[in-house]
Amino acid sequence: MKKQASVMDRRQMLKALAVGSAAGAVATVSGQALAASPEATSSVDKSDGYRETDHVRSYYATLRSK
Repeated sequence: MKKQASVMDRRQMLKALAVGSAAGAVATVSGQALAASPEATSSVDKSDGYRETDHVRSYYATLRSK
């Protein structure tokens, strides 16, 4: 029995190279665009952090009483 070697003819090879290089270019451009884009969370208001207010204390008190 003879082993059949997988032979890629010239057209198939050129198609594979074209598709591969196009996919690489798209990945590179989209990665750079994502890195250069402004933060998506910039519209969120940045607060000073957690503050325990009166209504939060009253909520905690209701949890302790149960």
